[in-house]
Amino acid sequence: MFRHNLQTRIEIDATPEQVWSLLLDFAAYPAWNPFIRAIEGRAESGARLKVRIQPPGRRAMDFRPLVQCVDPGRELRWLGRLLVPGLADGEHRLRVEPGPQGKTVFLHEESFRGVLVPLLRRSLSGDTRRGFEAMNQALKERAETPRIPVGQPE
Repeated sequence: MFRHNLQTRIEIDATPEQVWSLLLDFAAYPAWNPFIRAIEGRAESGARLKVRIQPPGRRAMDFRPLVQCVDPGRELRWLGRLLVPGLADGEHRLRVEPGPQGKTVFLHEESFRGVLVPLLRRSLSGDTRRGFEAMNQALKERAETPRIPVGQPE
């Protein structure tokens, strides 16, 4: 079985609770997330999501991954497949960890396996990695930008 792993991380000047809250606010993804353009469904183990991703410079792709794990405040993990099991499976992980001085470390990872992985490796290491990094940066900016409470004057 062929494998390929992507691992990215970013330090965010916000609490883990704030970052986790942004990650689970699926309805807001189209407004800020340049890589995961949309998620529909519930963040519950065993639930099926509808996810639209769009790596930079590529067409959007829709997946129907199965949520593998939800560890509140820490990790959301799902398994997506290209057509049939074993062709190109991806276990996607969004992890939040406490960082130094009240900051948060966000880890964005995916483990790919399947017979098509060698053919996809260049795209995964290029466009997909850039998508992860763009999402990480957008999450950082969103978490670190002060929000005006609803009903308050600007």
